[in-house]
Amino acid sequence: MKDFTDTLTTEFWKRLSKVTAGMLHTDADRVVPMAHHGDSGAGVLWFITAQDTDAHEAAAQGKALHYVIAESGAGLYARVQGRLTQSDDRAKLDEIWSPVSAAWFKDGREDDSVRLLKFTPDRAEIWLTDGAAGFLYQVARANITDDTAHAGEHGVITF
Repeated sequence: MKDFTDTLTTEFWKRLSKVTAGMLHTDADRVVPMAHHGDSGAGVLWFITAQDTDAHEAAAQGKALHYVIAESGAGLYARVQGRLTQSDDRAKLDEIWSPVSAAWFKDGREDDSVRLLKFTPDRAEIWLTDGAAGFLYQVARANITDDTAHAGEHGVITF
């Protein structure tokens, strides 16, 4: 039987696959929107960026930072802590490259500034909800009864 942490971790990766972007905190004063590519098997998130962006600079320094996800459609809210590094994995870049990625680079996949970044999470605080409809139900139920709303599962996981 799996414990709650295993279930929460499994559910995190499952719901993350339904989310397209989050906010990467490259330092205390800078937060940038980034599209991630979750790889539950490897336990990492991949990002495609350009050379000399804040994300690229943070990866060049191997910075410990966090990535924030808030997606009601997937019922996932999370603050994921980990380390961002550069990667030369051309096969992985080819695997996750898309027309959306290409739109950010003048020469598409062949642009010299294309960089692949690897985010290795070590800890996350997550909230799993039933989405907007479930939230509205909980609010309505709490206002009709003497109970308080139950927003879903909340916990901290380590990777």
